[in-house]
Amino acid sequence: MIYSYRAYGLALSSDSVVPALREERSELQLPDIAMSFGPRPDWVQDALRLPQQMERPRPGRDRADDSAFTLTTFGAGEFFELRYDDGTRFIVDGTGRRLWGTWLPPLTPEDAATYLLGPVMGFVLRRRSVLAFHASSVCVSGSAVMLCGSSESGKSTTAAALGLRGIPVLADDISRVSEDEGSLYIEPGYPRVCLWPNAVESLFGAPGALPRITPTWEKCFLALDGVRASFEPKKRPLSVVYLFAARVNETDAPRIQGSRGRDALLELVQNTYMNWLLDRNQRAAELDALGRLVASVPVRTIVPHEDPARIEALCELIVQDAKRFSGRQSSTTVESGH
Repeated sequence: MIYSYRAYGLALSSDSVVPALREERSELQLPDIAMSFGPRPDWVQDALRLPQQMERPRPGRDRADDSAFTLTTFGAGEFFELRYDDGTRFIVDGTGRRLWGTWLPPLTPEDAATYLLGPVMGFVLRRRSVLAFHASSVCVSGSAVMLCGSSESGKSTTAAALGLRGIPVLADDISRVSEDEGSLYIEPGYPRVCLWPNAVESLFGAPGALPRITPTWEKCFLALDGVRASFEPKKRPLSVVYLFAARVNETDAPRIQGSRGRDALLELVQNTYMNWLLDRNQRAAELDALGRLVASVPVRTIVPHEDPARIEALCELIVQDAKRFSGRQSSTTVESGH
């Protein structure tokens, strides 16, 4: 049986159920990515026969870190392997159109999905010349609002808090930017926001108030199923980008302030997804794309308060500020070099 899904603006087919994704009931067009998780298909066998070169391993703190895997190149970039220390591995073809994954007991499909929907899909997006950010995105008055920041800056917690206030969530942790007829859009990710127990406690009063993503890991998820919070399944025009600054203990925090064009550009450069993978030409192409984004979309800075109880005040600030830019159509073409 073949299952059909959508994530990050791409049509996916899979020979197995993928936890966290919502199956598409209507027939999709030919898939952008064909995924398999059973015995090795012939194309994987062919890949493993090619000369291989291990890239420099990256230190990662947890399974959601986009640098926690070891990357191996097969041939002249025809195929790539992303391997994790727990035995989970994914092989992707060079065009980002085929993907095979496997894992070892006691890991489960839920464990594999945490890699697949985060770093692995992030890698696939880069192979497909897509511009993506370490960012969560929500939909305010019909427009996309991107919350951009480093790990543990508060972007997922803020997206979840906004979701609990009735603001639809577009994406968590990875926000893909696309272009259509000269306007920039954020593509929907998948219908969950992933949260650490301390974030769950600050939002719900108890660290165990939400289900775990998998029994083997302490991270939890807020389902965007329309019960507590909702998922925005359609791409939305990008109206404003917020960059998270460090938390402060100041009387006027949380606050939102403008960002200068050069400062905004430098911050966005640091927050593109898997930017450590880029070669010189790719980096130059991405810098050019980011320059056009900054020229067409307002970029503002969020200075959050270190007190988690101020999250409601921050949400109110974001909603009111974002409404000033909703409906604004960016007019530029953003492409990221392969």
